[in-house]
Amino acid sequence: MAYIIALNPLIIGTAADKNGNLISGAPMYLDAAKTQLNDAAITESKLMVAAATALVAGVLTILMGVVGRFPLALATGLGLNALLAFVLAPQMTWPQAMGLIVWEGILITVLVLTGLREAIFRAVPSALRSAISIGIGLFITLVGLVSAGVVRQGAGTPLELGVGGQLIGWPIAIAVFGFLLLVVLVVKKVPGAMLISLLVTSAVAVMVELVVKVGPRLGPDNPTGWSPNGPVLPDASAWVSPNLGLLGRVDLLGAFSPDGKFHLGYVLGLLLVVFSLLLADFFDTMGTVVAVGAEGDLLDEQGNPPRLREVLLVDSLGAVAGGLGSVSSNTSFVESTSGVAEGARTGLASVVTGVAFILALFLSPVVSMVPAEAAASVLAYVGFLMMAQVTKVSWDDIEEGIPAFLTIVLMPFAYSITTGIGAGFIVWVLVKVLKGKAKQVHPLMWGASIAFVVYFSQGLLMSLIDKI
Repeated sequence: MAYIIALNPLIIGTAADKNGNLISGAPMYLDAAKTQLNDAAITESKLMVAAATALVAGVLTILMGVVGRFPLALATGLGLNALLAFVLAPQMTWPQAMGLIVWEGILITVLVLTGLREAIFRAVPSALRSAISIGIGLFITLVGLVSAGVVRQGAGTPLELGVGGQLIGWPIAIAVFGFLLLVVLVVKKVPGAMLISLLVTSAVAVMVELVVKVGPRLGPDNPTGWSPNGPVLPDASAWVSPNLGLLGRVDLLGAFSPDGKFHLGYVLGLLLVVFSLLLADFFDTMGTVVAVGAEGDLLDEQGNPPRLREVLLVDSLGAVAGGLGSVSSNTSFVESTSGVAEGARTGLASVVTGVAFILALFLSPVVSMVPAEAAASVLAYVGFLMMAQVTKVSWDDIEEGIPAFLTIVLMPFAYSITTGIGAGFIVWVLVKVLKGKAKQVHPLMWGASIAFVVYFSQGLLMSLIDKI
């Protein structure tokens, strides 16, 4: 999960709000024509986001270990931070955008305290829960392969193997080496196989870069280079004291009237965005908890994890804390399955991970040395482990098979956990109705499916709202 400390600053720390200011408050450009970037301010902004990201993730993950007592770690959610940086921030100031994240967190916390979030979780059929776990396994495998460059967009195809169908270049060789090393360690039943593979592969990558000078992957200029987070030794200037100046920079009400006036169409559009954030946060977590619990054999006979309400409460507070910390909504990370695959079964794993995040406040240069190519092998192996759930779906039963199939394939193919869950929910209800079994559908499944219909209809709804 440590990559989020390097990646979140690249997304939130380099984007400007409607006033042209970075999240630090400094202007993004040195001139009115926006031709000269304020490099010093951008660097400072990224350092501030990195520090806050590590701190908030650390505190929340420790809280999950102590309160939820579940091996689940939290940090800024990818996808949610991109929506914040590229959709919300250009319409308002950064503090106002973070205020919306806080409101989203408050709403989802209310759902937990009223028992609604937990009730929806328990209402999901077991076949869909298994499908969610499988889909997430494929999703994180694809994430790892793409980030390592083993799979990438082709010239005439959506995806292809390596560069032009060939596995060439040092970074891809490192990724393949890491996976083969992991397979050897697992077959030999070496304890800590994934961690050993990650550390050894990272060390080899650093040595390769020192000798060969591969450089970063820059599209056609250097297609065989490293991912953006390459294995480069940090210089002395990278070791700085953490700047936590972003904490508390929140405007809770300004987003609803950024120019001092109330506009119905604008507010409705804004509420739809908040609804999208809430829905993505809500069901991404459900999928992650199921995946982690299934991997660790922690679920009960009904497929529910222990202390579900406490787990969901801490996760819900993650959005509030993310907004107050100016790092975007924090949510449960599916990469937690890698810890469970190594034997994590209790909240102690989360406490250790949280402490590691806080230490990363001062060790971010070390974290940045771990390339995506080294992490890819671990993610791919975890995906393999999660595929074991495929036997728990009755594929000869069309009522289970079709919704499960859509859930599984749309997560990697649409590159979205929420999309897969939403499609599975809607089709599950539809098939039951077509089979004359509407009464078997839990009322909360009806409600969740209707909410997903609204979610998938955002484009149409936004176009109608624009006419108001």
